[in-house]
Amino acid sequence: MKSAAPTPLSTVSSQFIDDWLVALQSLCTDAQMASLMKRSGLVADHAHPYSRVTLDQIVRLYQLAAVETGDEMMGLWSRPIRPRALQHLLTSVREATSLPSAMYRFATFWNLLLDEYQFDLTNIENALVLTLNPQNDVQAKPFGHMLILKLAHGLLSWLAGHEVPVRGVDFAFDRPEFDQDYAIIFPAPLRFGRPATTIAFDPRMLGPVQARNRSDLNQFLQNAPRDWIFTNSREHTRSLRVRTYLSQTDWDNATLRDTARAMNMTPRTLMRRLHDDGTSFQAIKDALRRDIAIRDLQAGHKSVEGIAQDVGFSSAANFHRAFQRWTGTTPSSYRRR
Repeated sequence: MKSAAPTPLSTVSSQFIDDWLVALQSLCTDAQMASLMKRSGLVADHAHPYSRVTLDQIVRLYQLAAVETGDEMMGLWSRPIRPRALQHLLTSVREATSLPSAMYRFATFWNLLLDEYQFDLTNIENALVLTLNPQNDVQAKPFGHMLILKLAHGLLSWLAGHEVPVRGVDFAFDRPEFDQDYAIIFPAPLRFGRPATTIAFDPRMLGPVQARNRSDLNQFLQNAPRDWIFTNSREHTRSLRVRTYLSQTDWDNATLRDTARAMNMTPRTLMRRLHDDGTSFQAIKDALRRDIAIRDLQAGHKSVEGIAQDVGFSSAANFHRAFQRWTGTTPSSYRRR
């Protein structure tokens, strides 16, 4: 499977990783935590609800923390997941003769390691459903639930040689304010506040398994979690399809009519579909403008004034005000992080 290419220039709310950072803090000294954050390009203070995190920063933090904590799930489960566990998991699933068999191996593997949850694999209403069932009264860690479901999806896609379509994802925690961030991760309908966390696949879409050798396995491990946590699927919410289209064209001058035509629908239909996604055409353009600015500030190759002009602001002062509204800090302060 080719390396995943997430929706262009995407960022997620810093709140998306808050429970992961809390779990990490339980495994690290203050000095270790500060070092991990700094080397990942993150800041220690994630209190502001508008601060953003790039997908590259999430990958870097995972790669550093998994090694330094000696826990490949970094405190997200009650029992540490010791080094090389992911390697053993890949060794097991690559011997599967079918994708459903690989999911059975995945569930069996984690049921040997997890105490507070157990996986069940069932066929329900013509769907292959992997369910994470709590074994006691335990509070769900959203990032942990997201990560382990994406690992299941990523392994299936690795074995299939392409991104396997997802029929639906349920989460056993309440819908967060930043729920649209989950659409960057899962190319599927999402539901929150459900009895259990699940991921469902259409068995008719589960094709043959491709042979995977030691080199393939090592590449998957080396790239983790980039190749499995961020989706490359086009079967996405309409809002992310609009964002992808805008990022590949003259986005600042693109109109709703132009975009609707590119998607073979009327402007009114596109407006309605975006409303169903909980957003609007202008909100998508503003989010893309924000994330381009964040990318360029982190790269450090352009002046603040140059970035302001590139993202369509008539003056640096207007850009400063907008950026502070987006992230809770000024562009200059963001660059110094």
